[in-house]
Amino acid sequence: MAILSDFRYPGGTSASIAAEVHAQAEAALSTVLVHVPSPHQPKTLPFSPRISELLRDEVAVLAREDEPVRCKLLLVRQPRIFTEDLAAPPRIHAERTVMVINQPPGDAGNPYRYYDFAAVRDRVHRYFGPRVEWAPISSQVRDQVLQVEPDARLAAEDWHEIIDVAQWWRDRDGFVGDVPVIGRHGRGDPVKWPLDPEDIQRAYPTGDDFRVRILGGGDIAVRRLGHRPDNWDVVPFGAESPEEFLRTIDFFVYFHDPDLVEAFGRTILEAMASGVPVIIGEHFRPTFADAALYGTPDGVARLVRELYADPARYRAVVNRAREFAERRYGHQSHLARLAAFGIKPRISPASASAPPSAAAPSRRVLMVSDNGAGMGHISRLMAIARRLPGDMSAVIATQSYAASVAHGEGFLTEYIPSRKVLQAAHPRWTALLRERLAHLIELHEPVVVAVDCLPHAGIVEAVRDHPELTWVWVRRAMWQRGVGADWITEGKVFDHVLEPGEFASVVDEGPTVADRANAVRVEPIMFLDESELLDRVAARAELGLDDRPAALLQLGAGNINDISSPISRICRNLTGHGFQLVLAESTIATTPMPPVPGAKVVKLYPVSRYLKAFDLTVSAAGYNSFHEQIGFAIPTVFLPNTATRLDDQVGRARFAAATGVALTVEDPESAELEEVLDQAARPEVRAGLVHRCGELAFENGGAEAATWLSGLPSRRRRLT
Repeated sequence: MAILSDFRYPGGTSASIAAEVHAQAEAALSTVLVHVPSPHQPKTLPFSPRISELLRDEVAVLAREDEPVRCKLLLVRQPRIFTEDLAAPPRIHAERTVMVINQPPGDAGNPYRYYDFAAVRDRVHRYFGPRVEWAPISSQVRDQVLQVEPDARLAAEDWHEIIDVAQWWRDRDGFVGDVPVIGRHGRGDPVKWPLDPEDIQRAYPTGDDFRVRILGGGDIAVRRLGHRPDNWDVVPFGAESPEEFLRTIDFFVYFHDPDLVEAFGRTILEAMASGVPVIIGEHFRPTFADAALYGTPDGVARLVRELYADPARYRAVVNRAREFAERRYGHQSHLARLAAFGIKPRISPASASAPPSAAAPSRRVLMVSDNGAGMGHISRLMAIARRLPGDMSAVIATQSYAASVAHGEGFLTEYIPSRKVLQAAHPRWTALLRERLAHLIELHEPVVVAVDCLPHAGIVEAVRDHPELTWVWVRRAMWQRGVGADWITEGKVFDHVLEPGEFASVVDEGPTVADRANAVRVEPIMFLDESELLDRVAARAELGLDDRPAALLQLGAGNINDISSPISRICRNLTGHGFQLVLAESTIATTPMPPVPGAKVVKLYPVSRYLKAFDLTVSAAGYNSFHEQIGFAIPTVFLPNTATRLDDQVGRARFAAATGVALTVEDPESAELEEVLDQAARPEVRAGLVHRCGELAFENGGAEAATWLSGLPSRRRRLT
C-alpha cells in the first residue's frame, strides 16, 4: 500500500503516519511513501524525524519521482496539500484511494479558515479519480465538513488515529515528585492555547503546590501571561521525545483556543497510552469516551489534588484509559479496517511477537544501567543477557533512551527516569532511584541484580535494603589514572565484581587495578559473536554500498560535535583516496545528525553486524567499538575521546598502536590526522593490521559471563 502526504509536517500528521506504517510492518505489509510538498510549508523544511526514521530503518520506502507507484490502497493525508494545483501530479495507480481528512476546513470563528473543501475535493478527484473515499479523522472533523458542504459524501466510519500501547506504556510505581506535576506536549501553535491568560493560569497553576512541564509551545503561553511562572519548566519542541517527556509528569492537561476545532487530539491518546491521566474539555468526549477526565480550566487544580491524594483512584483512571486506548485505537483496529479493503496481514502480529511455546524461565536477573550518552553499558548487559541459559531471563532497567533499543532486541525492559530528566536534587534523586529499584525488585522477583554503572547512592541504599538478593557490579576496567577511587570504595557493598576483559589491561593505570584480585575476570564482552556478523556481500547490500573501498566513521557518544572540523577533513581525505563513507549515527539520538559532506549517515544497531562491509573504520576508542573492531580484525584508526570522565580511551588507543593492531591519532586538530589517514588508505597497511589482529585474537567473554552469573546461588526465599 502507499501513503501520500507532505512528510515535513511536524507533530500529529507525521506521528500518525509513523504509527500506521509500524502497524503495517508488524503484519509484514510493505508501505511506499509518496512525498508531495504542501504550498503552506517552507521549501527548506526537512522531513519530520519520525518519517526519516521510517526510511532509515527501512520500515518504509520513499517513492522516486521518476517511477510510477502501483498499490492496492492509497491513503492521502493532509487536504491542505491540494489548496493549489500540483506542479507535478504523482503517477499513482491505486485500486482504491482514501483521503484521510485529518484537518477540518476551518474553526468555530471561520469555517473556511484553512481550506475550501469543495475546491480541494475537485483537485483530488482530478488527480486520483472520482471514486476517492473521504474519511474524517473524528466526529469533530466530520461535523465541520458537513457544515461547509452538507452534501459531502463521507465514509461511514472515521479513519481514527492508532497507537502502539505496548511501546508507550511504562509501569509507574508512584508519583513523579513531592507535588503534582502537570504537563502537556505538542508543536508550538497559538491556537493550541487558551486565549484568556486567566484560563492558562487556572489550567496550569502557578503556585508552589504544583509543578508544570511544557514540551513545545510554552513560549506562547509565557507571552500571553507576560511572564514565566517560577514553577514552570518550558522545554522547546523536539528537545525531549514525547515518550520521555510523558514519564516526567503525573497529569496531562490540555485546553486550547475556544475557536479551535481539534481534529483528533493525538497527544491526548499518547498520554493515555503512557499511563498518564488526562484532563480535557467536554468536546473531546466523542473521541475519548469515559477514558478521560473532563472539565474546564477552573476545575483542574481541584481534580489534580483529589487524584494525587487518592492513589487507588488514580490507578483506576490510568488502567481504564489504557484499556480504552488498546481496544479502540490499538494496532488491531487499523489492521481490521485494512482488511475491509482486501489487505490482510501476511503474518499475525500477535503470533509474530509471541515467544515459542516453552516452559517460562524460572529465574530472573535484573540488569541495571545508567544514562550514559552511548550504548556501551546496556550493550554489555544485553551481551550477557542474550547468552543466559534457558531457565534464566533478564529484565533490562535503564535510565537511557536505549530502553527502546533493548525492547527492540526482545528484552523485557523497564525505564528509570534519570536525575537530569527529572531535574531532581541529589537527595530527592537518591530516594527516587532507591524506590524505583525496590519496586522493580518486588515486581520481577530477581535472584540476581547486575549493575553496569557507577554505584550511586540510590543504588548503594537499594543493595543494603535487599540483602536477600545477590548483587553484582559489572565494572569495566581502564579508568583514568587518579580518578574514581571513591567509587571503588562505594562498590564494596556488592557481593561480587564482574570485570569484562580489557585488551589493553597491561597499561591500565586506573583504580580498578588495585582491586582486580577481588573481581571475576572474563574475556572482552561483545554483543555479537563473529559467526553472527553479516558477510561482506550481504552487509554491503544492506548498506547500499558499491564495489569501491568503504570506510565507517564511528566517533562515539560525545565526540561528534567536538571534532566537527576533523570530520570534514576525514571525509575529504578518504574520498580523495576513493573511499565511500558511512557515518554511524547513535541509535538513541533524540535529534537527527546534521548532514556530513561526503558521508552517508545511517542509524544501525548493532553496528558490529555490518563491520565486514568496511575496509577501514575511523573510530573512538570506547570499550565496545575498540574490542569489536580489534576482535573482528577490522582495520581501524582510533581517535580517542578525551572528554569522558572515567574511560581511558587515550591509553587504550596508544596500546593498540603500540601492538600494531590499529593506528591512532591523539590530536585530530593536528596535521597528524591526514598523515595517518594517508597511511591507512594503503591496502598493504590495512592488510598488516588485519594480520596482527589475528595474531592477538581473543574470545568473546559474553557466554563465560552469562554462565558464571547464572551459577550464582540464590538467597531469595519465595513465598508458597
